[in-house]
Amino acid sequence: MNQYDMVVIGSGPAGEKAAAMAAYFDKRVAMVEREPRVGGTVVSRGGIPTKTLREAATYLSGYHRREFYGVGVDIDPKLMLELLHRRAAEVMDLVAHSVAENIDRHGIDLVHGTAALTPDGNVAVAGDDGTTRILEATNVLIATGSRPFRPPTVPFDDPGVDDSDSILALESIPESLVVIGGGPVGVEYASISTALGVRVTVIDAGQRLIPFADEEISATLQAALEDDGARFIFDSPGTTIERTANGLEVGVPSGEVIVPDKVLFAAGRTGNTEGLGLEEAGVATDDRNHIVIDEHFQTSVPGIYAAGDVAGPPALASVSAEQGRIAASHAFDLGVVEQLDPLPVYGVYSLPEVGMVGQTETAAGANGVDYAVGRYRFERNPRSRIAGPGIGMIKLIVDKHDHSLLGVHIVGEEAAELVHIGQAAIHAGDKVERFIHSTFNVPTRSEGYKFAAYDALQDISGRRLSG
Repeated sequence: MNQYDMVVIGSGPAGEKAAAMAAYFDKRVAMVEREPRVGGTVVSRGGIPTKTLREAATYLSGYHRREFYGVGVDIDPKLMLELLHRRAAEVMDLVAHSVAENIDRHGIDLVHGTAALTPDGNVAVAGDDGTTRILEATNVLIATGSRPFRPPTVPFDDPGVDDSDSILALESIPESLVVIGGGPVGVEYASISTALGVRVTVIDAGQRLIPFADEEISATLQAALEDDGARFIFDSPGTTIERTANGLEVGVPSGEVIVPDKVLFAAGRTGNTEGLGLEEAGVATDDRNHIVIDEHFQTSVPGIYAAGDVAGPPALASVSAEQGRIAASHAFDLGVVEQLDPLPVYGVYSLPEVGMVGQTETAAGANGVDYAVGRYRFERNPRSRIAGPGIGMIKLIVDKHDHSLLGVHIVGEEAAELVHIGQAAIHAGDKVERFIHSTFNVPTRSEGYKFAAYDALQDISGRRLSG
């Protein structure tokens, strides 16, 4: 009963999908999870709770109604936090239950405990009762995820300093918050906090928000957050955090000292590899505790695979799931999924959202492409103005010579949904005229693609009427 074709360590998106694929093809699969609830970081501490908090904060604060109707929602902060936590817990339980049902439906043996590789390539599982069970495995997939990076210079033992995991247990809504890190996680928490009326300062060592995003999209997002009251300090490596008689002090290289109620350190993640016995088993890791893998997600040891956050960026649930499927397909020579989607979509669930796929202006220029840009600003879009302030735009990057679509970048409400239209068009090899010849419902935000396409053609022809 302890012999398996595959043992999966971790029940996040990579582990769940790899296990399900192997079981679907009649392989005997065991999944080891050390947490009481399945689903991994995305369910318990990452994407699901953060996105739920975003929606709940938007609704409870009357965020979209304040500007147009002058009517917000005045809820006692303690009750507000209670409602936020309650809603997040409900959704987390719902998604975890869905994952558990999928595991059960595929006949996967779920083993609770802490797993470690043995020198002979099997898996030892230490149970809470002190017993150890050895799972003999033809193949092993490590999908243990990641956790927030905690540099030793940051005093996480101070009750006022949190990372993106610990802040989920917030006991009160602070009046002021410093967020260190201008990446997706930092921006999401900064915008949620701003919607709740918190005075937010974002500090980053780089030049701008979300450095892998299109520069114009990044600037538009920053401007929207500034309009909501957030403040930004860039070019600030070596920011210090210390507790003094004045309270929690954050010092930046310019000499300014900020005294917030709370600090959120959200600058990077590191792989969950400790205690897995990787060195003893011969599995190589890098300097951020990420497991080194090849194009099939196989480690330095044949038959041992790694997928998801534990194998490094991009740390997206969607990509992690595909990595797990590729690993299982390769392990059993299924020939089902052999390579990752070369055009993954990115979504940042800030207020407003960001969605992106394909080349940015900077990337197109670096690749030597003679490109055009088409924009459509949501301030002109009836659906956006009906629902809210109409912040943001759809931006298309187009090859001037053959009119092929190279990239789609969106900032605004539903950006993470809208970007899939662009992804499908790029995958199909469509020219930008595809949007012009398509009929979109009116009023919708999607019709912005048509007007952005017209704008791109005007840029190509040199007859653009406005920016």
